[in-house]
Amino acid sequence: MEPSAKEELVVQGISASQGIAYGQIFLYEKSDVEVPFYQVDPNKRVAEIARFEQALLTTRQQIAKIQDEVEKNLGGDEARIFDAHLMVLEDQALIGETIREFEKTGRNIETCFNQVASRYIKAFDEIDDEYLRERAGDLRDVAQRVLQNLLGQAINNLSRLADKRIVVANDISPSDSASIDRSQALGIVTDTGSKTSHAVIVARSMRIPAVVGVRDLTKKALNGDWAIVDGYEGVVVLNPSEQTLFRYGKIQIQKKSFEQRLLEASRQPAVTLDGVPVALMANIEKVDETAQAKEFAAEGVGLFRTEYIYLNSARIPTEQEQFLAYKAVAEALAPHPVVIRTLDLGGDKPMASAPELFPKEDNPFMGFRAIRFCLEHVNLFKDQLRAILLASSYGKVRIMYPMISGVEELARANAVLDECKAELKQRGQPFDENISVGSMIEIPSAAVTADLLARKCGFFSIGTNDLIQYMLAIDRVNDRIAHLYEPTHPAILRMLKHIVEQAHQANIKVAVCGEMAGDPVFAPLLLGLGVDELSMSPTLLPAVKYLVRAMKLSDAKALVEEALTLEDPKKIYAKFDEFYRARVKME
Repeated sequence: MEPSAKEELVVQGISASQGIAYGQIFLYEKSDVEVPFYQVDPNKRVAEIARFEQALLTTRQQIAKIQDEVEKNLGGDEARIFDAHLMVLEDQALIGETIREFEKTGRNIETCFNQVASRYIKAFDEIDDEYLRERAGDLRDVAQRVLQNLLGQAINNLSRLADKRIVVANDISPSDSASIDRSQALGIVTDTGSKTSHAVIVARSMRIPAVVGVRDLTKKALNGDWAIVDGYEGVVVLNPSEQTLFRYGKIQIQKKSFEQRLLEASRQPAVTLDGVPVALMANIEKVDETAQAKEFAAEGVGLFRTEYIYLNSARIPTEQEQFLAYKAVAEALAPHPVVIRTLDLGGDKPMASAPELFPKEDNPFMGFRAIRFCLEHVNLFKDQLRAILLASSYGKVRIMYPMISGVEELARANAVLDECKAELKQRGQPFDENISVGSMIEIPSAAVTADLLARKCGFFSIGTNDLIQYMLAIDRVNDRIAHLYEPTHPAILRMLKHIVEQAHQANIKVAVCGEMAGDPVFAPLLLGLGVDELSMSPTLLPAVKYLVRAMKLSDAKALVEEALTLEDPKKIYAKFDEFYRARVKME
């Protein structure tokens, strides 16, 4: 196809699903349902509630049908996206509040439902956690579908694309993304969204490129415009020139060849050129992610974020429900270790099923969360600890506490753990009596007193995301200061060095489970500092393993020694970037 005669425009977004696509744009425009507003005749109130219940039932049937189709075409993992949608339709708080609002005001049920749903959506939208903000999308999608069913409107979707197209939209809801015509979609681009959006999950499953967060592309692009979607660099090129097309043709060949080499490397042991083995593990949030961890040859789970079991439930899960989840992960990964982090709830991650436990806070990141929350709600904490202990009979399980600030807090948590062990002994239920217990090091006070904590821990895991945020006083989700979030700041390097040295003096291992661990540019920095294990999202494992197998640990250590003498974070980063590029050739 001839390149466009229009002027080329390059737009930067966020890489969400890898690959390169070239084709014409289908601009998908979808507006919110217009909700009428009127008073309902008092004699028709019973019928109005019945109409609401029928709309919920119809919506449930529609979503169940979509879920069946997704399972058939994309598999069980992708189909489980819609469990959250079905849960919304079972949410007694949402349904009950809608009916109470109707009984109080007598306004039509669409207005009442829309007001209640909007309050919930706003609450989720304001949460700092990216994954949880995406759950607002679940609720928005379901609410729009319920309103459309109440109003008898046809539901738009992307199931019939006229030809092979790049889908460009302001945002793509979960049911939209599930309905995308898989035979015709070349790529997905959205103005908004994040790496955890459902459109991205579906794009990855379809193995088509996706770029999100391109901001206002829908206002610049026209139906039928030609575009390149670069899912590697997060770039969209509108109306590409002949030279750009030629360059991307070469890049695509190089990337495909490199990806093949990464996959081949992922099946080999993670051993450096000078013979040092490195433990590469997976971070997971849900039980079904164990399959992906095994697919990419993770040597265990270095971080199981258990709060998602709570956040995806309409009520607080029981000890038995948690035990079954932890047991499934332990069995799936055995004989490899599984590090189960206790609840990191609170502040920016309130539990929808128990909002009264989470008072509104001005500064949630430094507020009532994680271990602080658990030590205030001991019964809830004990349910989780007993469930983890019971699962330890089925694999190599370790316990890790988040947001420990010092020895006193660790001692309080361990005292609760000892009570749980005594209770299980009294019940006659087996567990690993020598279970290893460690701390996340993510608060500067814990990092500074690493020597004291190391004497009382079985291992450390450094949460670099929060540690860097707290040490540099940078809110990492604040666009205005995000550029100051520098993992190669000399203070961070020195602090990491201190933590590792104190841990090794106490003969315990150190892992890193923050975002730094999954970036191959930072792997030589962390390993050169003496970190023993790296834990990351499963899909990032091949790239990190490839670099580990292409480097000498002795070279990384020498580079770290040099970096520790430098003052400028950007110069330090450049050194490690150069180290990475010298060992990873794309050609």
